[in-house]
Amino acid sequence: MLIIGCDFHPGFQQVAIFDNSTGEYQEKRLRHRQEAEQFYRSLAGQEVRVGMEACGHYPWFERLLAELGFELWLGDAAKVRATVVRQQKTDRRDAEHLLQLLMEDRFPRIWVPSLEERDVRQLLVHRHKQVQARTRTKNQLQALALSQGVQRKRKLWTQVGRAELEKLELLPYAAVRRERLLATLDQLEAEIAELNRRVEEEVKQRPAAVRLMTHPGVGPVTALAMVLTLGPAERFASGKQVGSYFGLIPSEHSSGGRQRLGHISKQGSSFLRFLLVEAGQSAARYDAELGRFYRRLAVRKHRALAKVAVARKLATRLYLMLREDWSYAQLCRAVVQASPSHSVVARPQPTA
Repeated sequence: MLIIGCDFHPGFQQVAIFDNSTGEYQEKRLRHRQEAEQFYRSLAGQEVRVGMEACGHYPWFERLLAELGFELWLGDAAKVRATVVRQQKTDRRDAEHLLQLLMEDRFPRIWVPSLEERDVRQLLVHRHKQVQARTRTKNQLQALALSQGVQRKRKLWTQVGRAELEKLELLPYAAVRRERLLATLDQLEAEIAELNRRVEEEVKQRPAAVRLMTHPGVGPVTALAMVLTLGPAERFASGKQVGSYFGLIPSEHSSGGRQRLGHISKQGSSFLRFLLVEAGQSAARYDAELGRFYRRLAVRKHRALAKVAVARKLATRLYLMLREDWSYAQLCRAVVQASPSHSVVARPQPTA
């Protein structure tokens, strides 16, 4: 087998290669994409394992190795760096270090979703960006209305409010800007509606996501993002590990018997963390236990802290539903049996 430690960069890669059969060692610097592809294709027919740190800009490289039948191991970049003692960091040393971890069976390999799953993630991210663009456009139109003494807030987007906005007497450049913003808003509304339809189609193809939607406050976007980001629930031993994976637990700097907790770590997917916080606020309105938990923390601490705590609890619930193949009703029965004093019966309400 050829074992290759690959220090991957957008424009090139530095590789350290060890041949198990001959004991030969060599180093190369390969420019992307033609030179690197030519090198790996020259190894076709051999057993090859490539190890590199998890990063971006590598899907083309992953597809190339899959086509050639080579193994690609992605490692936790933080753990890889933590095993380095020397302060000198170069591309050559990084490639050598990756090779050494592979040869000594110490490579911190991580789970990687399939290319198809990552492609569906792009659907969710694109929808999220378009929703943000719609919000920015609406804010600009609200500002134009306020400059003319019209304050309608959400009612500005009703049929009557839209007609009033279009009739406002504005100076020429402001009027042109209003027309462009309204056209952009209409275009974004149509695109978001189509993206929502595609998200719902993807959810229907995944029974696990459909089950998650039975939980109050969890809609198609949150359910699909949870399934695609969490991966196999068996990877995690407990809900605490899931909270850590999503960066929803506090950072800690404890020593000498004194505990020091800071802000949440914010590790993991910031997009899913945002979705969980948003869904948690809806869930707290329609789930009795989450509602009590939120109100208690909001009074004792702060509403922002309470929102994050509810998001962490919601993440744990969704993890349990995925791991045990539970619906929300089954989750409620399990929690009631475990703690009869804490009811989780929710009022029936459309999801947010």
